[in-house]
Amino acid sequence: MFVVGLTGGIAAGKTIVASRLAEKGAAHIDADQLAREVVGPGTPGLAAIVERFGEAILLPDGSLDRPALGAVVFSDPSARKDLEAITHPAVRELSHERMTEATASDPARVVVYDVPLLVESRGAGEFDRVVVVHAPRGMRVARMVTLRGMDEVDAVRRIDAQASDDERLAVADDVIDSSASLESTIKQTDALYKRLVALAAAKAAG
Repeated sequence: MFVVGLTGGIAAGKTIVASRLAEKGAAHIDADQLAREVVGPGTPGLAAIVERFGEAILLPDGSLDRPALGAVVFSDPSARKDLEAITHPAVRELSHERMTEATASDPARVVVYDVPLLVESRGAGEFDRVVVVHAPRGMRVARMVTLRGMDEVDAVRRIDAQASDDERLAVADDVIDSSASLESTIKQTDALYKRLVALAAAKAAG
């Protein structure tokens, strides 16, 4: 199994790179999607969150009120750590299951694990390759305000809640610079995929 950890700060353009790699043939596993699954209604994860944060973070139908929980954890580092202690182990276990499924018929298939909080939660050691999608901090704030309609103060707070650019770049084997054009980002991603396929084939061949 050849697993690539794909990460990048919020609004760096990671979704574009992940989508392109999947189009080229990589198995795409989205950590955010897994994080939603492990706190779905009836899960042990949701029960643990309610025990820690109270029923105020539930919607009337019993599902998780993400904006309400987000408002708590993005303004309180200790609360965020408590949430991570609940969700990260469950996500890690589910991700391994999905990776195994994705490579069952083709051990040389490139698996892209799309994880925004790679530096903060998973670390680089468990991946064969770490790819960081990078754009300057100021550009990412502008994207969040312009494209997502987010308040600038909230955008800055969310960026500051993540690892710094330097921390991410320090663990990168490959960097996709998304600060120029979409065409440039796609071109870099296509070249990256060719390298990853070669590395995955070499690992599968022993």
